[in-house]
Amino acid sequence: MEYGLIVAQGIRHIPRLKELMETYHDLPDLARGLCQDLLEHIESLSEQIAELEKGLRVRARQDDVASRLMTIPGIGAICATAMEALAPSAETFSKGRDFAAWIGLTPKQNSSGGKDRLGQISRMGQRDLRRLLVLGATAVVRWARRYGAPAGSWLARMVSKKPPKLIAVALANKWRVSLGP
Repeated sequence: MEYGLIVAQGIRHIPRLKELMETYHDLPDLARGLCQDLLEHIESLSEQIAELEKGLRVRARQDDVASRLMTIPGIGAICATAMEALAPSAETFSKGRDFAAWIGLTPKQNSSGGKDRLGQISRMGQRDLRRLLVLGATAVVRWARRYGAPAGSWLARMVSKKPPKLIAVALANKWRVSLGP
């Protein structure tokens, strides 16, 4: 930015940055060399990540539990293998709600005087799994908002009247039925 090269943040804008560096002649050689080294490092890391993801997908398809989890919309190979690795066995939980509470997807209760008040999710539990489930649910909600959900389904009713992030967390919590014992 000091030299007038401004590109938006994100990995998808790296080709534009490369193009600007090659065409911009006022860039000092030292800065150009450092930027090229950083871009090469980013490319090598991107290749390593792609290889790891490919291996993870192969492993997830071969594993029975992970492949069964991947049948749930929004749960891919990364989420399925992470759940298998980080979550205890399904026999640990007596019902799906216990699993959702373990992850931290259940709402906090602020109840008094016989009046139930449910607040935001507790976030007390496995942070990584919760994040992966919410990201997957966000993808499902985004798809449903763009292309429409099946008529009369829970998701279609929620999309018509609730904010997307609330629906994503509720959907991630709802998946506990499929994930629990």
